[in-house]
Amino acid sequence: MTTDRYTFKLALSDGDVEAYFALRRAIFCEEQGIFDGSDEDETDRISYPIIAIDHQANSLAQRQVVGVVRIYEAEPGLWYGGRLGVHQDYRRVGRIGKGLIHKAVTTANTWGCDRFLATVQLQNVRFFQRLHWDSLEEIVLCDRPHHLMEADLAYYPPGNEPRPHLPHLIQAAS
Repeated sequence: MTTDRYTFKLALSDGDVEAYFALRRAIFCEEQGIFDGSDEDETDRISYPIIAIDHQANSLAQRQVVGVVRIYEAEPGLWYGGRLGVHQDYRRVGRIGKGLIHKAVTTANTWGCDRFLATVQLQNVRFFQRLHWDSLEEIVLCDRPHHLMEADLAYYPPGNEPRPHLPHLIQAAS
């Protein structure tokens, strides 16, 4: 998915992957304090990172990754999204989170997804519901209320995104 201002894409270059992890650290470690030092985990080894880029930032330094999410296949056909985050300066825009969710689900759907789930922080549940997600159950993760939610795949049709070889991404993240 691309707009005139924002691009939503797989993070395939070393620079994109570094920026992806840097924004995750800023959101989930520094800002929210959910993790201490790093939010990276074993799931990252099987995940495809997706980023949002702002093409109209005022300077090259600001042409940063402004949003992130990861997707992974837990078992054949069952995909999860996670670590969805938007840079704090871009949260009021509203288009970043929506674009990342769309890119995540349509990409997984292209790659054989039968079911797409995510654990969503309580304050974001209504946003997801407006984007055709259903809450399956309330859960607690990292001492915070979340909902396990499922995307309506009919709302997120498959595209034509080729599935990259995962070891390339793992190497780039190292």
